[in-house]
Amino acid sequence: MLLKKKRRNDAMITKMTKYSFVLLTGEKEGFLEQLQELGVVDITRSVKPIDADSSEMFHKAERARKTLEFLEGIDYSKDVDAEAIAKATTAVEGDPVDFVEQCRARLHELHTALTATQKQAYAVLPWGDYDKAAIDSLADHGYKVRYYCVDSRRFDPAWAEICPLQVVEDNGKKTWFVTVAPKDGEYSFPVNETNAPVCTYADAVLDIARIKSGIADCKAGLLNAKDYIPAIKESCNNDLVELDRYLADNVAAGAAEDMLTVFTGFAPCEHDSELEEAFEKIGVLYVKEEAGQEDNPPIKLRNNWFTRQFECFTEMYGMPVYSEFDPTPILAPFYLLFFAMCLGDAGYGIILLLFGLMLNKGWLKVGMFDGLGNIISLLGAGTMVVGTVLGTFFGIGLHDASWVPEWLKSCMIVGEIDIPGVGVLNIQMLLAMGIGIFHICVAMTVKAICYTKRYGIKENIATWGWLVLIVGGILVGLLALGKLVSPAAVKWALIAVGVVSALAIYIFNTPGRNPLINVGAGLWDTYNMATGILGDVLSYLRLFALGLAGGMLGQAFNNLALSVKGDAVMTWVPFVLILLAGHLINILLSSLGAFVHPMRLTFMEYFKNAGYEGKGSAYNPLTTNKEK
Repeated sequence: MLLKKKRRNDAMITKMTKYSFVLLTGEKEGFLEQLQELGVVDITRSVKPIDADSSEMFHKAERARKTLEFLEGIDYSKDVDAEAIAKATTAVEGDPVDFVEQCRARLHELHTALTATQKQAYAVLPWGDYDKAAIDSLADHGYKVRYYCVDSRRFDPAWAEICPLQVVEDNGKKTWFVTVAPKDGEYSFPVNETNAPVCTYADAVLDIARIKSGIADCKAGLLNAKDYIPAIKESCNNDLVELDRYLADNVAAGAAEDMLTVFTGFAPCEHDSELEEAFEKIGVLYVKEEAGQEDNPPIKLRNNWFTRQFECFTEMYGMPVYSEFDPTPILAPFYLLFFAMCLGDAGYGIILLLFGLMLNKGWLKVGMFDGLGNIISLLGAGTMVVGTVLGTFFGIGLHDASWVPEWLKSCMIVGEIDIPGVGVLNIQMLLAMGIGIFHICVAMTVKAICYTKRYGIKENIATWGWLVLIVGGILVGLLALGKLVSPAAVKWALIAVGVVSALAIYIFNTPGRNPLINVGAGLWDTYNMATGILGDVLSYLRLFALGLAGGMLGQAFNNLALSVKGDAVMTWVPFVLILLAGHLINILLSSLGAFVHPMRLTFMEYFKNAGYEGKGSAYNPLTTNKEK
């Protein structure tokens, strides 16, 4: 039974359809096996005892389901009596379900009667048409009519000398004849007497026509009942919804011997049509509706090939709830960038890229890395690019190497910058801070948009106020720093940003509440934001620090290897061993830090500022193959 609603098509989180199944507990195992074969329904179940009310609801819905299944399957267009059915005008009376059940019962009786009457007509056909009343009247005059049927080869015309007889029919195989004699007249033939026909052939033909007319009327009524299919569906659906609610709200007392099993299942919307067809074949009672936030459906993420490689980090923290957003599309590029900056060496990136490709091709088997070949290759490729931009290759400073072309050096971000009033700062450290500020601004923007969508603008005025203050202030500052606008314009822009954000944060943060309480809440929020944002931004310095540490350690191993290398051939052995062992140790330590610290920045800094909760459950369909 179907209840269809208009669906939104939000990206990233697969839209789910909710199915509620109600069946007797004895049927549940077979049903679960069939669901496993389908392999797309994430199922939960509960068992409820049947009381008088729930039993009545269940059987009422079951009657409606069977009626719908029957009506949707009938088609009398090719029936032998199609013309008579089309001419019949049987109207549906009373409850459509009752009417269909009565018609089906009547139709069964008529078909049984038709079969019996057709056999009877075949039996009386040889006796032909006669005046049954006249023959019956012979008994009043003391005569008795006897009926015989004998093999034609055994029939002897001389029997007429024993008793007057009349041959009624002879088809060459059988001979039918009758005798008329006084009731007390005694005679015998060498054949046994047969039963008298119960009616004339004409009467049997009339009975057949009458029965066929009744069948046509029933079938016409059933065809007219097809017009009530939508109403029956709606009624059945309402009955199931009422039963579902009843079972949820009541613990049935005085339970019967049987139990009802109530399943709630969720499946991606794209499987709707195939599941409808499957459930109709199974013959199960179900309610179908669009899953909503209140149903807490399981989460199946929908991302492209690149983003899908990073879904493991989202699952590690916690899946989004149905009304939440999928953080993976934003997590993926930032995690790749953070990992590459923390590892920070183009040579190590090449090693990871080759390692991931060998895992994918099956040339290398490492149990703990099964299935991770794609993401390792991506992280390696990212590190190779970012490491080149940061100017490090196996601990060698590319910007100072004479063999590196100038055009490539011009793409590198290295060295220091002198900021008036601040001093000389490492440009890569400023880059890490800038990326951190941008990452937090993205998180705050995502939070403002998503929270407004989930809870409404009224509940998120302060969130928008902080977004305007921080993002707006940064943009105005960049415009002023780049001297893209006049000082007067900068002044008025800062005033506008300050006024708008102050009103949102301190006055209208909770509309309808006492303004003094709003001001106090705003001040407390200001303290938390000031201390929290500062600490969050400083946390991104690890991107610079880890990359610097890994580069310095790689350089130290290079220097150590060079210190033992001399002119003699034998000195090449310790030189190579130190390089191999040293860089192996460095890549392992650096990769571990590059894996953990970007995850920390994502889980702590980004998710906190984005308001991501991650309390959803992953989509886990009932299937016979869990490796899918």
